[in-house]
Amino acid sequence: MIFNEKKTDSRSRARTGTLINDHGIIETPVFMPVGTVGAVKTFSPEELEYFNSQIILGNTYHLFLRPGIEIIHKAGGLHEFISWKKPILTDSGGFQVFSLAKLNKISDEGVDFQSHIDGSKHMLSPETSMKIQRNLGADIIMAFDECPPGNADSKKIKNAVERTSKWMSRCFKWLKDNPPLYGYEQTIFPILQGGVDHVLRKQSIQELLPYSKCGIAIGGLAVGEEKQAMMETIEFCTELLPTSQPRYLMGVGKPTDIINAVRMGVDMFDCVMPTRNGRNGHIFTSKGVINIRNQKYKEDFSQLDSNSSHKWGRQFSKAYVRHLFNINEVLGIRISSTLNLAFYQDLMITMRNEINNSTFDQWARKILQEMKHMKGM
Repeated sequence: MIFNEKKTDSRSRARTGTLINDHGIIETPVFMPVGTVGAVKTFSPEELEYFNSQIILGNTYHLFLRPGIEIIHKAGGLHEFISWKKPILTDSGGFQVFSLAKLNKISDEGVDFQSHIDGSKHMLSPETSMKIQRNLGADIIMAFDECPPGNADSKKIKNAVERTSKWMSRCFKWLKDNPPLYGYEQTIFPILQGGVDHVLRKQSIQELLPYSKCGIAIGGLAVGEEKQAMMETIEFCTELLPTSQPRYLMGVGKPTDIINAVRMGVDMFDCVMPTRNGRNGHIFTSKGVINIRNQKYKEDFSQLDSNSSHKWGRQFSKAYVRHLFNINEVLGIRISSTLNLAFYQDLMITMRNEINNSTFDQWARKILQEMKHMKGM
């Protein structure tokens, strides 16, 4: 995989670039829709392409439990199994083991856990995570890391940094001894830890950079810490990371946070927010987030979002989509999730254009000021 920086904003660290791999070229900054179990909920691959989605996510933990790596391997890898021809990134499963699994027990060897589905017992280690991800066959695979919660004390955070570094070494060794299975390259991204402690973040960067060949992730944020501390930590990390590689900010997804992180030099983003919020009736519009279930929309026959790039924003009224949610009609979820994904991908396209046109800083200041007065942004 090759990363080429294209254009850098003169007043910030914002930049555009291209990430070239065997399944295509990714224009950055990029937002990656989350297809945890092999599907971005309710969307077909063709629809995702229509929204200008360049790369999607899958998750090691969930796909390991269902349908299992044997089935995906027999299908020829995740690309073939889900009929997605563009790039895929898979998370290592570490975050899910710590947040979803029951009775997890962490040791230097790995994590013993019980499935959140049926209570079955499993062990996930750096080696097993890499084995699963080799079988999934994603273009970008994530190192197995320990992600402590936002309220963890300094000792736990320090232990997580040290363990993550040791696990990275084991991931790297296993991949070296076990080549890709499907005839194309897989690139591993290390995951930085350290909470909002800058000393520990610097330690994590120093220990993990030797393993970073074409990309590194900023992990362990958006897990309950204060917003200002999170943004200061992102900026601290991007200042120390090499410009020759893409920076991936994991799990941070509010529009204002994405814009500010792009200003700081982040290139890649993922979040469940567009689809999860859509399933709950929260729709991202050009005027802020609306909760379509609210009573005030019962007789509101105005368009959902007259400024949306997707025709459904102009085609359907608020009253109609509220009705769909009230009767549990899946079309309501489809409409809200569609408009949310369109909103996010349009935001990324706009930022790439503004950076390339040398107008990003002025645009960012203006839009961030406007979003201050918008709900949910």
